Amino acid sequence: MSDKSKKVLYKVILYAINIFVAFIIIAPILYALLVSFMTPDQIFEYPPKLIPRKLYFENYKEALETAPIFRFILNSLIVSTVITAGQIVTGALAAYAFSFMKFKGKNVIFMIILSTMMIPGQAILISNYLTVSSLNILDTYRALILPYLASAFGIFLLRQAFLSLPKELHEAAILDGCSNFKFLNKIVIPLSKPALGSLGVYQFLQAWNQYTWPLLVTNKDNMRTVQIGMGMLQNVDAQAFGPIMAGIVMILIPSILAFVLGQNQLIEGLTAGSVKS
Repeated sequence: MSDKSKKVLYKVILYAINIFVAFIIIAPILYALLVSFMTPDQIFEYPPKLIPRKLYFENYKEALETAPIFRFILNSLIVSTVITAGQIVTGALAAYAFSFMKFKGKNVIFMIILSTMMIPGQAILISNYLTVSSLNILDTYRALILPYLASAFGIFLLRQAFLSLPKELHEAAILDGCSNFKFLNKIVIPLSKPALGSLGVYQFLQAWNQYTWPLLVTNKDNMRTVQIGMGMLQNVDAQAFGPIMAGIVMILIPSILAFVLGQNQLIEGLTAGSVKS
């Protein structure tokens, strides 16, 4: 077999493996989508059918009548967007300080911040809840957002991106009388868009999929996020798989769109610096 044939065979095998893995990953989503358009009788047919005989939209209507899904989606969008914006802002400011500014104890402080990544999130839930409760902000957006406006991961990721920039840029900016904030805003941020984009997509999906914290700090239905609100569909009728799947499809759409639109930034930002030319 020639080298050219070997390369073609290798690519065919690689594509086949990728398609197979992609199908395994996407299969549950496709199944939920197909079931959401099936009638109750078809869902429980044996042997099971994967393709609906006709599009049955009553599942979506019933899901919307059972729970305020659009309200849940709006709450999650607000919380996820604000958390993402907050982590980008705080991460960029802290990363700039650790990358370009000189002050005593910089490395020690940075190591202390990194060490917080080893603390499980469940270990600080009670202390965060007591703090939020003492501020009388339960059942508000502030309770859902405030504990997550900064993260050690965001600071670490952006610091690594900022350190990859040429030091000569900072030195030239200082000589020209450029302030730290102007240098960050006009030079550092535009040159670090892949890292900022990857952090934004990652944190948006993390905030969207939160379950335990929203469950603790919200009691009113109008403040529930999508992950908590979906429980309302399950509790109404354990056999109502059609409306449950319809609700799942609706709450998946924003997170899938966020990933699809930001996947290039996510991959480029997380792999930046891993390959040297």
